Amino acid sequence: MEPVAVGLIGAGPWARMAHAPMLAKSPHTRLAGVWARRPEAAAELGAPVYASVEELFDNCEAVAFCVPPAVQAEYAVRAARAGKALLLEKPLADEPAAARRVADAIAEAGVASQMVFSLRYTAAVRRFLARCAEVEPFGGHAANISGVLLGDHPFATPWRLERGALLDVGPHVIDLLDAALGPVTGVRAHGHPLRWVGLLLEHEGGAVSEASLSMAAGGETPPAGIAVYGRTGSAVLSPQVDGDDYLATVAEEFAATVRKGGGHPLDAAHGLRIQEIIAEAEAQLATP
Repeated sequence: MEPVAVGLIGAGPWARMAHAPMLAKSPHTRLAGVWARRPEAAAELGAPVYASVEELFDNCEAVAFCVPPAVQAEYAVRAARAGKALLLEKPLADEPAAARRVADAIAEAGVASQMVFSLRYTAAVRRFLARCAEVEPFGGHAANISGVLLGDHPFATPWRLERGALLDVGPHVIDLLDAALGPVTGVRAHGHPLRWVGLLLEHEGGAVSEASLSMAAGGETPPAGIAVYGRTGSAVLSPQVDGDDYLATVAEEFAATVRKGGGHPLDAAHGLRIQEIIAEAEAQLATP
């Protein structure tokens, strides 16, 4: 299968750490070029640098994104309308209306889309979800606590500092509980967006789950974890993911999605559904 020529939008820390190396190393993709608002940062990624997104689109068949959610929403619509397949970061956008514009543009253009819910591509999580399906689950809990928003952490970026853990790690946690216990049908939220957020999720079929999220905890914090309980047993995801290169899986599955068609379960429509759950939780946190 001919490698998919992927253009990259963005040249920040995650682009340097993950997307650019992933697209360049994978035998299934080729890093065709980069566009970023800072050309000097784009030049450090080892690929042609283009002066405009239109020029990037002219030299690739798919586009990957490493930019803040609001920026991704803007350029994803343009990429879809240009006929490009999209490899999207979570969250899909900064708010549901923008996320829906992205999902609608992708559907109207008939292009492939796939989201980087990174945990879902690891072997450990896939074993965990297979186990969840065996235990007839009725409940679970998850926690993701860190101090990312404190000090000079490279991911203490403006949108995270403004919106907190719910918009950043919330998609990962909600997506995992959704996959483990069934589609989320309702959410109740309490806490403070920039300190601690608690979620009670209701799932299709009657299961319930709880999640605790924070990115403002000082000192040493426990590793993230998730556990699911059912009529015939339980499933616990070890905090120590087994070290497999999940990015290689992302690239391989994205190339297959582009080349073979048929869609991907973690597409933009799924990202929109997760975004709508987060928006409902945020609205409840904003209510006195």
